[in-house]
Amino acid sequence: MASALGLTATILAPQLVAAKTRSENPLRSLPKHLKKGDTIGLIAPGYAVKPNVLSDAKKALREMGFKPYHTQRILGNHGYFSNTDSERAKDLNEMFADPKIDGILCARGGYGCTRILSLIDYDTIKANPKVLVGFSDVTALLNAIQIETGLVGFHGPVGSTLDDPYSMEQLRKVVMHPKANVVIENVELTDLALKTDSEYERYIITEGVATGKLVGGSLTLINALIGTPHEIDFTDAIVCIEDVEEAPYRIDRMLTQLINGKSFTKAAGIMFGVFAGCDGDADSDSFTLKQVIMDRIAPLKIPAVYGMSFGHVQNNFTFPIGIQAKLDTRKMTLQLLEKAVA
Repeated sequence: MASALGLTATILAPQLVAAKTRSENPLRSLPKHLKKGDTIGLIAPGYAVKPNVLSDAKKALREMGFKPYHTQRILGNHGYFSNTDSERAKDLNEMFADPKIDGILCARGGYGCTRILSLIDYDTIKANPKVLVGFSDVTALLNAIQIETGLVGFHGPVGSTLDDPYSMEQLRKVVMHPKANVVIENVELTDLALKTDSEYERYIITEGVATGKLVGGSLTLINALIGTPHEIDFTDAIVCIEDVEEAPYRIDRMLTQLINGKSFTKAAGIMFGVFAGCDGDADSDSFTLKQVIMDRIAPLKIPAVYGMSFGHVQNNFTFPIGIQAKLDTRKMTLQLLEKAVA
């Protein structure tokens, strides 16, 4: 089994190096803003990418005015991964090191990013700060890199979900314009099916205004980092959470794990996205998704809201991991108090 997955004893060595080189309190590092004509490197740090998905991602990048680039590594298949752990990590490391690459977009999520965290060259990333965009499994990369280097990363669409006008515009607003006080607002739901879908309902869990550093992403990956060198410190932070295709009892279990952990109850605010495919069957004995979230989160008395436009949904806004922001639960807005790019 170890041989089939490409695991060897050498995978452990970089983890020791990372532990030695990590700064105790890394300064926040802003990547250079993107502009039309820039070259965007596409990587697949987790699951394999189908050729048509890669083609669509390149088309979307061109529509935004960028020049897409990728290595041959992205086209591989190693079981359910796009390539071996070492090759996927090498692709990420080389994209940061290559001066011809201006920004990096993950082509898709899936699973696999946690397996390469110990193989990442954090010193190279720290010396070459660039925009890195993705969500879902990429949650692990964004938060780990921010912890190790201070680099602000971007929770936003991956290549396979970029072809959406709202998502494109929100990405442009955050990574192409170096200014503070950008206000992110939810997309207007015009589809009647979404307006009546319980998973898209927008509601206040605990009213209030919260200010803090943005952290988080996929609930599953947030929990997967617990007990590792890249466990997220939620103290005084605005915790952003979404997930997909998880039953209410599993959401319950993961939220309970966070609540029982070191720092989640010390968060300044909690911002839930859309939990697509996560509501219970109305005819079953299950609690609904909303009942689980209200039961677990409301007693914390932390400003919190559900239904913001991010996650495994068509309309996915971009927010930066690692900068100060203000969440207004009544207005359902997120204001970026600092520049996210230089």
